[in-house]
Formats: sequence, C-alpha cells, structure tokens
Amino acid sequence: MSAQAERKTENLPQWKKEEVDELEQLIDDYESVGVVGIAGIPSKQLQDMRRGLHGTAVVRVSRNTLQTRALEDAGLDDLVEHIDGQVGLVATDENPFSLYKELEASKTPAPINEGEVAPNDIVIPEGDTGVDPGPFVGELQSIGANARIEDGSIQVMEDSTVLSAGEEVSADLANVLNELGIEPKEVGLDLRAVIADGVLFDPEDLDIDVEAYESDVSTAAARARNLSVNATFPTATTAPTLIAKATGEAKSLGLQAAIEDEDLMPDLVSKADAQLRALAAQIDDEEALPEELQDVEAPAEPAAADEGDDESADDQDEDTEAEDADADDDDEDDGDGAAGLGEMFG
Repeated sequence: MSAQAERKTENLPQWKKEEVDELEQLIDDYESVGVVGIAGIPSKQLQDMRRGLHGTAVVRVSRNTLQTRALEDAGLDDLVEHIDGQVGLVATDENPFSLYKELEASKTPAPINEGEVAPNDIVIPEGDTGVDPGPFVGELQSIGANARIEDGSIQVMEDSTVLSAGEEVSADLANVLNELGIEPKEVGLDLRAVIADGVLFDPEDLDIDVEAYESDVSTAAARARNLSVNATFPTATTAPTLIAKATGEAKSLGLQAAIEDEDLMPDLVSKADAQLRALAAQIDDEEALPEELQDVEAPAEPAAADEGDDESADDQDEDTEAEDADADDDDEDDGDGAAGLGEMFG
C-alpha cells in the first residue's frame, strides 16, 4: 500500500478499514477482478445468483467509496471509473470470457416498471390473452395493441410492437404487461469491466461466439500447418510429417530405380515377383515355364468380347452356308443349261 493510501486509510473508522482490507484480500486472492452492476435486482434474487456462481466466482457488494479505495490500493485504477450506481466487485480464477458467459447465462426474465427504459422492442404477441371481455380490451388498444373481443375472450389479432427500445415505459404499459405476465427485460449481474493479467476487458470485447472463434482458430492452425509442410519449413509440429513425407518419397524413388538397399529388398522382391508372374501368364507353353509358374493363368478376356467373337463366328458360318447354297444352285443351273443344248443339237 502506498504512503498516500495509508494516510487515507488512517482517517477511516475501524469497520471501514476492515472492509477495505477484506476487499483488498479478495482482489489479491483471484486472477481476474471486475465490476458488476446490480441495479434492479431484488435482494433474494441477488443471493440466488451469488449461490449459483459458487465455485466459479465471488461477488462482494460494499459501499462505492470503499470499493474505490480497495481498487486504488490494489493498483486497479482502470476499474475505478466503473464504480457508479449500484455495483459490486466480482472475482474469479476463470478467464474473462468464461466469466462473461457465466454471468450472461445467470440472467433471468423480469417485469419492467413505470419509468424504466425498454432494453429492446416490447411486443405483445398474437393470440388469446386469456382475459374475459371487459375494459382491458380498451387498455390494450390505448397502448397500440390490435385487440378485440372474439369467442368470449380478448384476442390480440397480430404481433403488436407497443414500445421501441430506448423509450420510457408508461404506467399504462407497465400495468398491461403485468396483467399479461410479459417480462420484457432480463435481470442479472451486468459485467461492466474486468481486469486479468493487467489487461482491461470491456463487455464488447468478451461478447463473442466461442464455437465460431474456436472453429476459426482451428482452421487457421490447419492452414498454417499445410503451408509449413508444403514449404518444407520444419517446426516442432510439422517435423514428424515432413520426415514421414521424405521417407515415403525416398522409398518410392528407391523402388523406381531398383536400388538394392536392405530396407527396400522385401518390396523389390515383391515387385519383381509380380512382374514375373504377369510375364509368365502371357506364355502359352506351360512346359517352357518352371513348375512353380505353370499354374499361373492368363487374364480372362472380357465376357462381352467372347460373346462378340461367338456371334461373329456364327455369322461367318451362316455366310459360308449361304455361299455353299448359292454355289449348289449355280451348279444345278449349269447342268440344266448343258442338257438343253444337247437336246437342241443332239
């Protein structure tokens, strides 16, 4: 604690000194410290939220002056400007992104009161209100809802936007929303800022799609790895892949060049055996082959080719038979012609 801070603390009552000491201890015990808004949260609901964060974060509410002094004494001056209104300190060992996500998930719907500002557009949905016919239909119409009485109840005929975001809620609108059980706002711990490892994070910095972010990082890492491998740039991550790739290429080159290396011999022998058997299958004379290769069969010709050959042979046989028949007919014609001449000149 600085000398100036000690002088300030000396002027505090004992209970305030103890409160500041406890706040400073809270700040020292955790890696991340932030400021949260607690305005509009009922006491019971705040207690429920604090219990819900048990094991993840600690929320401590105190006087703004005491929170400011504790932050200044801890050297967290960047958080002091966020001490305004109803606020508390939140401390956690989680990273700021996890803290923000946890706090947002803990928020619950709540009714909105007269004079409050609408956090978003307030819409009364289409459908049966469940309210019996009566003056309430006029109240709905007065705030801009398209409502009328049908089938014995008050019906809203279409989704009706009755207030835009940023506008102030009137007493009439608050009453109608309460009657319909519509809770247009969320109540919860509103993270204003958090410091982790000396870095200040605003809510806008923490409101990210974690799954999309992880996917982008994974894609970038994969592309960087591919670039490193293609550029033959060795790193601790790519060295095993580069070695495996080089080994495979060296082996392929050795097989193509038939280099007689001890590691390549099994593959070279297998390759030579396959080539020998392919060649043996082309030799018709089995007696010309060693005994162990005599059972190697030539690859069967395609069935379609066999059928085509058979059909061609049949066609040739039919043509031959037709030619023979024509020849016989010619012989018979010649015999008849010779007999006729004999009779004429006989």
